[in-house]
Amino acid sequence: MERLRLIRRSFADDPELGTAVSRAILHRVAAGELPATARVHLPAREVAFGRQDVVSEGYPAAARAAREAGFAPIERMAGGRAAIFHQGTVAIARAYPDPDPPRRTYQRFEEMAGMVAAALARLGIDPRVGEVPGEYCPGAYSVSARGERKLAGIGQRMIRGGAHVGVVVVASGADEIRRVLVPVYEALGLDWEPGTAGSASEELGREVAAEELADALVAELDRRYELEQAEVDEPTLELARRLLAEQRSEGARGRPGAAP
Repeated sequence: MERLRLIRRSFADDPELGTAVSRAILHRVAAGELPATARVHLPAREVAFGRQDVVSEGYPAAARAAREAGFAPIERMAGGRAAIFHQGTVAIARAYPDPDPPRRTYQRFEEMAGMVAAALARLGIDPRVGEVPGEYCPGAYSVSARGERKLAGIGQRMIRGGAHVGVVVVASGADEIRRVLVPVYEALGLDWEPGTAGSASEELGREVAAEELADALVAELDRRYELEQAEVDEPTLELARRLLAEQRSEGARGRPGAAP
C-alpha cells in the first residue's frame, strides 16, 4: 500500500501563512525533499480567485465585494474561477511527486474526486462526480449531491517535478456561499445559478460539523493509503514564510496571495 504523509494542522489565525504552507509543501515534494503529502485542514474566510479572475477588469470590484462581506481575497494555487472557503468548509491540499506531471493530470483528478465522493457517501449522501449546470467555479470533477447541488470543487496545479491538487468541501454554510459569491460573480461578469450551491448539512437535514466531514475524508484516505501522521516541519515553515513575503510584495503591486 502506498504511503502518504498526512498533516492536520490548520492556520485559522494566519490564513495567508496557511496557504503559503501548501505552496511550500508542493515545492519541497517536487524537489524530492519530502514524500507525497496531504493536508486536511479547516480554512479561514477567504474568496479564492483564479488567475483569469485576477487579470479581469472586474477583479478590483470583485475583491472589494469579498472584503465587504468579511472574506479575504486570495489567488488560488490551482486553476478555476472564484470559490469560497469559510469555517463550514474543509480544505484538502495534496502534493504529488511526479517527474512528468501532465501525463497523470486526469488520473489525479479522478483519484481525488473518487475519494471525496466516497467520504461523502460515508455520511449518507448520494454523491455524483461531474459538473452541475450553473455551478460556481465549474469543473468536470466537481462532486455534487445527486447531481444537483455542488458540494466540492477540485483544482490542480503542476510544476516541474510535482503536482498539487486542491479541494474545498462544504459541510455547512451554503447560504454564505450564495451571499458572498452573488456580488463577486456579478463583478466578474460570470453567470451562475446560486441554487446549485449546497452543503452536506442541507443535504442531510442535520448539522454536519466541518470536523465530522474532515474525519470522514481522513478515514477514506486511511482506507486507500498507509497514512503517516506528520507535522509542518521548520524547513517547510521557513520556506512558507519566504513565499508569503513574496506574495505580500505582489499584493502591494495589486495581486493577492495564493490559496490552497
